Amino acid sequence: MATTIADDLLTLMGERTSVRHYDKSESISKEDLTDILESAVKAPSAWNLQHWNFLVFHSAESKERLLPIAYSQNQIVESSAVVAILGDLEANKNTDQVYNPLVDAGYMSKEIKETLAGQINGAYTNPVYARDAAYSNASLAAMQLMLAAKAKGFDTCAIGGFNGEELIKEFKVSERYVPVMLISIGKAAKPAHKSDRINLDQLSVWL
Repeated sequence: MATTIADDLLTLMGERTSVRHYDKSESISKEDLTDILESAVKAPSAWNLQHWNFLVFHSAESKERLLPIAYSQNQIVESSAVVAILGDLEANKNTDQVYNPLVDAGYMSKEIKETLAGQINGAYTNPVYARDAAYSNASLAAMQLMLAAKAKGFDTCAIGGFNGEELIKEFKVSERYVPVMLISIGKAAKPAHKSDRINLDQLSVWL
């Protein structure tokens, strides 16, 4: 029986692992990296505000600068690239950019756009909501990035071990953004550590 796109996707999700040792001789082209990021930005987001921004560490020099910030983890410099996922704390400022083209094309009325803008700006008066939304929505793009990389034959690892304050300082990240995670990308030098998953019965409640 021929496999379907759905079968291929499920296989891809099952084969994705967290790789921490990369073949330093392998590189990733700017074109492939751009394709991966283009897939990442198709992730869903609340109000379609697209709460993400990317710092792309593609050169050897930039990865060396990142290395001490990521506590000298070798995967930073062994990988072909590293992407810092940043969450947007002021994603409400994207409202016009997101909705005006829909209004201009006749897909949304100006009144509905203004209603949505009011709801969005109201939510963003709460800094806790803004921070939670930055993390949760940027993480959706991060997962999509890792699956896209796997589809193009690259391995990845999501990295939470880094100094966010130093990242902001060293690379002059705007206060609008909060560092969420780093993702290393490359070709595995050896397989990922064996791991297992908690049984679904322990993780789900059916109502």
